[in-house]
Amino acid sequence: MTLNEENESNYQVSKYRTPDGAPADIVIFTITAEGKDSVKKSLPLRELQVLLIQRKQWPFEGQWALPGGFSSENETIHESARRELTEETGVSDVHLAYFNVYSTPKRDPRGWIISHAFFALVHERFLEKRQAADDAADVRLFPVEEALAMDLAFDHEIIVRDALEQIQTKMLTTTIAKEFLSEEFTISELYQVIQTVVPTFNERNFIRKITSTQSRKGIIEEVLDHNGQGKMSNRYSQRAAQLYRFTDYVPQLSIYS
Repeated sequence: MTLNEENESNYQVSKYRTPDGAPADIVIFTITAEGKDSVKKSLPLRELQVLLIQRKQWPFEGQWALPGGFSSENETIHESARRELTEETGVSDVHLAYFNVYSTPKRDPRGWIISHAFFALVHERFLEKRQAADDAADVRLFPVEEALAMDLAFDHEIIVRDALEQIQTKMLTTTIAKEFLSEEFTISELYQVIQTVVPTFNERNFIRKITSTQSRKGIIEEVLDHNGQGKMSNRYSQRAAQLYRFTDYVPQLSIYS
């Protein structure tokens, strides 16, 4: 063993520079629905929005930022994110996923801060009674495009853009649309939610593909009433439409087949 070789007896943590903090920042997405001012029944106006807090203290006092907070040494980053999400929304049983780490030097004036970013998909009903935490001046939902045009604190604009790209990809490759829908929904509602997140999505044969294409068949199923007949809804249309719900089936898709 050389004189400079580290081992259990001579290791000194003070020899190494460690980060000044490891916060978990959370991009909380929701889709709001607003009824149209029309006599004829129609789907509501849906909009993808993101929850922001107005900072109450230095740094970036008064600016809008993502909710989040520093992790403690007694919890994992994921536990920290779940805790912060619960504190901001009052709910914990929602879709929460890690997607990136942000470590650009001087991204935070408080020091060497490495942020771990998560996105959460929360149904709007859980955010109706949101209130600002003690360390925030205000909390509000903003349309995503409006939020991206704001002068957000830290590098949070970059984080929101990256999170948006993540959920747009997952909206087309997984079943995360269910996070924004009621348990029972029509095909038109599902299609509208997908387009709300991915405005460029356009599939003329959507109904056929989602209900009969072999690789997707089983993702959703028809809802039946107590008589075993198809359960219908005319909430958003003059003519009643079949109701569906997501199953637990996860299709095995491949780029090669």
